[in-house]
Amino acid sequence: MKLYFSPGACSLSPHIVIRELGLPVELEKTDLAAKKTAKGADFLDINPKGQVPVLELDDGQVLTEGPAIVQYLADRKPEAGLLPAAGSFDRYRVQEWLNHITSELHKNYTPLFNRDAPEDYKKIARASLTKRYRRIDEQLKGKAYLMGDRFSVADAYLFTVTNWAPHVGVDLAEFPNLQAFQKRVGERPGVQEAMKAEGLKQN
Repeated sequence: MKLYFSPGACSLSPHIVIRELGLPVELEKTDLAAKKTAKGADFLDINPKGQVPVLELDDGQVLTEGPAIVQYLADRKPEAGLLPAAGSFDRYRVQEWLNHITSELHKNYTPLFNRDAPEDYKKIARASLTKRYRRIDEQLKGKAYLMGDRFSVADAYLFTVTNWAPHVGVDLAEFPNLQAFQKRVGERPGVQEAMKAEGLKQN
């Protein structure tokens, strides 16, 4: 199994899940601007969308889109409990969170990384993120993780995108529950391993 990633990008989410599950993986760093992998392959041949993450399976199949990848990974080792059982209502709750994070948080960060995006547009994106983080902060009150006391694939995704906040001027100072969540998740051994492997954290 191989994960194509770019350091600190949304591919960190499945990378965290892989480390949490203890699954063997080969990592291949990808230059998203040049569309080249560390081994010199044309990344567009691997994923015509030109985006990470990409999970290449041992049989050659390729899976894209972070929320789909993390669910696939969690189902490879269900006893780890990173995703509730198929058919359970909690399973749909996790999928609800994954969908919310990808559509309401992740996409609102996109213009903040775009040098050509107008500053007025960026202000709207920051305001939108603040509004959504306010609700998430309320949801985290009295909880260790989004689903309560158990870490799930949705937490890996929330942690990943929220890590972008200080780099693009999104102020999280008014969200104590979210800040505590970020610290808590960041201290998990699997998260530490993933970040060190991507060069995001010193050994």
